[in-house]
Amino acid sequence: MKNLLILFGLIVLSNNFANAQFGGEPILNLQNEDKKFLNWGYYLGFNQYDFQFEYKEDIGRDILVDKSFGFNVGLIGELRINEFLDARFEPGLLYTSRTLGFPGFASEAEAIREVRSTYIRFPLLIKASTRRIGNWKPFIIGGVYTSINLGSQEDSLDDNSSGQFRMKQNVYGYELGFGIDFYTEYFKFTPSIRGVFALTDELVPDADPNSPWTGNINAMRTRGIFINFTFE
Repeated sequence: MKNLLILFGLIVLSNNFANAQFGGEPILNLQNEDKKFLNWGYYLGFNQYDFQFEYKEDIGRDILVDKSFGFNVGLIGELRINEFLDARFEPGLLYTSRTLGFPGFASEAEAIREVRSTYIRFPLLIKASTRRIGNWKPFIIGGVYTSINLGSQEDSLDDNSSGQFRMKQNVYGYELGFGIDFYTEYFKFTPSIRGVFALTDELVPDADPNSPWTGNINAMRTRGIFINFTFE
């Protein structure tokens, strides 16, 4: 499903690219939009989060992750550096859910842990664009972020022996992506695809160092993909 959505997004973007390139000389919309020193906007989108596990020992059985789609919403503050570079601050809220399947258990109640997370994110990004071509302009974007996991359960005294999977509240990482700015008559519309990669270990291990849930996990980090739609 994820690959199909990515392919669909690429087809949409390439189709608009071709139309803009071969559709004749367009009437330029919002000609002064990119000359502002400060710019504001908001974004909506959806995400799919995964986990990357590092194991202490290879026992031949991985933890399974059942991913689902979540949503993102946030604000944009943009500072113009020059014609091609902009600094962006994109604070936002996202919700996602993942279901973990641990090997070696006879009952589903012990093997399955549902991880629901609500993150408040604070990304600081650099956007590098090409020259504007008609009413579109492709770009790449990347930077670092910090986020707060409101559903982490980090301070809970219960652990997996009581059915509670715990994660660290503060997460640090980086994101990379690409997209195209489309200049309509009234606003700038921007679809983009981004990869999100946590750098910090997010796992809070169980109290028992030999826990059948977390005892063999050396580190657990988030990996995710965003598809955002921005309005400025």
